[in-house]
Formats: sequence, structure tokens, C-alpha cells
Amino acid sequence: MRILHTSDWHLGRSFHRVDLIAAQATVLDHLVEVARAERVDAVVVAGDVYDRALPGVDAVALLNDTLVRLVDLGVTVVVSSGNHDSAGRLGFLSRVLARSGVHLRTDPARVGEPVLLADEHGDVAVYPLPYLEPSLTADVLGAERTHAGVLAAAAGRVRADLASRPAGTRSVVAAHAFLAGGAPSDSERDICVGGVDLVPAPVFDGVDYVALGHLHGRQTLGPSVRYAGSPLAYSFSEAGHTKGSWLVTLGRKGVEAVEPVDAPVPRRLARLRGESVCGRCR
Repeated sequence: MRILHTSDWHLGRSFHRVDLIAAQATVLDHLVEVARAERVDAVVVAGDVYDRALPGVDAVALLNDTLVRLVDLGVTVVVSSGNHDSAGRLGFLSRVLARSGVHLRTDPARVGEPVLLADEHGDVAVYPLPYLEPSLTADVLGAERTHAGVLAAAAGRVRADLASRPAGTRSVVAAHAFLAGGAPSDSERDICVGGVDLVPAPVFDGVDYVALGHLHGRQTLGPSVRYAGSPLAYSFSEAGHTKGSWLVTLGRKGVEAVEPVDAPVPRRLARLRGESVCGRCR
């Protein structure tokens, strides 16, 4: 089973008033080509598909085109909502689209309900967790009204469902969250003020692979706990990032390999420093 882990597309975003839709189209063209060339079975998008709750028409059209191209390749697409997305709008017609192999998960009540994939070794249960805003989801999940509380409750539902499945079922969780140990960038919206409510990475212990979204740098918190990062730089703090995704290979016993896939860079960022020529500014 080959899974391409990506996140934080932020379709419709601009960079210092420069429209990025053409650059975003370039990196999504690349993602579709990787799915084709690497014979990917599933693409997992861990939140923040759009940059705003009410995306522009061009952003919606780009998402539509990308999903159609992936489905035409026979790829299953699993998408969860992030803190920038409108869960209700992104999840519209989700049950209808699932029949075509596009699974949009935005309902916190469904966190324990996996998307089931299969290969010669049996089932792979993919659990897409939407962004869980504590004030909106704590009651649904029966959890403490904190980020750590709601994510722990969601992880508990995942484990309970996984325990009910045949032995040897492999598992993937996709979550949009700020886990302790992750390095933030300037372009992310703070969902954990002052770091007070960071979620410990062991919350997902027992899962074969954890596909994270929210932080914009591609990074590794553990061998099988990783942030894909954004496919483009959205702030100058990301000038040193290598953008892209992770290609995950699952074998009979779990993760066999995780390989970085670098994205194209339509326009590189540079930081220029110099001294002022104005004597009064020295």
C-alpha cells in the first residue's frame, strides 16, 4: 500500500498581495504526477485545503480539477478539514463523493469511523480527524475542553474501532493539530496560544502512521509521526524550508518506508540584508 501524505494547501492564499493560485496549480500538478508515477493507492490531505472559510471560485475550481484527476488515476483521496476550512462547506455532499473514492471528513462525531483500504495483506484503516476546536467539539466527544482533551478522546475512539477489527489491520491517522516538538512558522494561525495547550505526540501511540497537518514545515516527530508541511512557502520564515510531501509504504506488518517527495518551487524566497544609506536611520 502506497500513501501520499500532504497537507496545508491553503488554496486561494496570497503572499504579500501576490496571487498564488498559479503557483498552487503547479504544485498540485506535481502531486498528481507523483501519484501516477509512483502508483500511489491513496492521497491523504491532513487539513487546510482552503485558506479561508469562504474560498474564491478559482480555488474551488482548482480543488475540483485536482480531485477529478486523482480519481481518474484510480487513487482514493482522503481529506480532512483544518482550522482554515469551513467544515460544513468542505463536507458538503461528502457521502455522495465517497462513492467515487473521495472521502471528505469534517464531522467530529465520525472520528472513529475509518476509510477502509485494502491490499494483498488485508485492510488499512485510515482515520481522518478534522480540526477539533475544543469549544465546539468537546461535548460531541465527551472530552475536556482543551486541545489535548479532545484529541485524546478522538484517539480513544480510533483505538476502540481498531480493536474491533481483524488482527493485522494496519492503521493511519490524519490529524490537523499542533503536537509538542513541532516547529511552527509565521504563516500559521495560532491554535494553541502561548504553547499552553500543546498536544503530546504519544497521544497516537499504537497507530502505524500519523499524517499531521497544520505546521507548514515538513518535519518528523518520530519515525511514523510526521508533518507534511505546506507545498509552498507562505511566509519569509519558510525561506529555508524544503517543501513537499511524504510517500509512505505500508507492508504486511506496518510502515516499511517513508520517503520525502520534494515539490517544485515556482518562485524562490530570498532575504536581503543591508545597511541604511540614511545617516539619520543608522
